Amino acid sequence: MRSLFAILAATLLFSVPSIAQQPVVVSETKKTETVQASPDISSPVKSAESKDSTAASDDIPAVVPIDRTAGTSSQNSWYKRPDGKTRSKRYLNSLFGVGVLVRTVSTAGINTWRNTPEEWGPTWEGFGRRVASNFSRGAIQNSIMFGLDEALKLDSHYYRSQKRDAKSKIVNALISPVTARKANGERTIGIPRIVGSYTAAVIATETWFPERYNYKDGLKSATISFGFKAGFNLFKEFIWKK
Repeated sequence: MRSLFAILAATLLFSVPSIAQQPVVVSETKKTETVQASPDISSPVKSAESKDSTAASDDIPAVVPIDRTAGTSSQNSWYKRPDGKTRSKRYLNSLFGVGVLVRTVSTAGINTWRNTPEEWGPTWEGFGRRVASNFSRGAIQNSIMFGLDEALKLDSHYYRSQKRDAKSKIVNALISPVTARKANGERTIGIPRIVGSYTAAVIATETWFPERYNYKDGLKSATISFGFKAGFNLFKEFIWKK
C-alpha cells in the first residue's frame, strides 16, 4: 500500500507543474500576436490624419503684419532729433542770443513810447524796468520749455515747412507755436511751450507788475504772444530764409 501511495504522489507532483506551465505559454503567445497586430491596424489611421492636418495647414493663409507707422516715418524722414549739445546751445541762445536781445530791447522801447504799464513811466528808468521785465519773462518761459522738452523727449524748435506750396507753409507757421515734435518727427501737442508761456506770463503779472495786474492779464498776454509767434513764423516762411 505504501508503495502504491508513493507512486501516486510522485505522479501528481510531476503532472501539476506541466499542466500549470501550459496556459502561460499560450497567454504569452496571444499577447505577442496582439502587440504585433496593433501597428498594422492603427498606422493607416495615423497616416490619414497626418495627411489631413498637412492639407489643412496648407489651406490657411499666412498672417502678414501691417506696419501702421510706415506712412508717418516716410513723411518725417527728413527729421532727426538734435543731440544734447545742439539742444543746450539752442537753450542758451534763447536766453542771450542776438535776436532775443533785439526783441527784448525793441519791445521795451515800444512799450516805453506807449507808456505801458503807465506806472513805470515814459523815462529811461521805465525803459530799464521794461527791459528787465521782458528778459525775466523770456528766461522763465524758455527755461520751463527746455526742461519739459528734455523730460518729455520733445522738440519745440521751429522748423520750416518741407513743402514749398503756400498752403503748407501757412499751416506749418500757424500750428507750430502750439505743437512740438517727437523723436520720430511726428507732431504732438506742444506742452512745453504752452506751459512755459502761460506760467511765465502769470508769474510776471503776479510778481513785479503793478498791483492792478493779476493772473487774468497774464493769461491774456500769453494768448496774444502765440499770435505774434505765428506771425513771426510766417515771416520766416516767406521772407526771412536764414
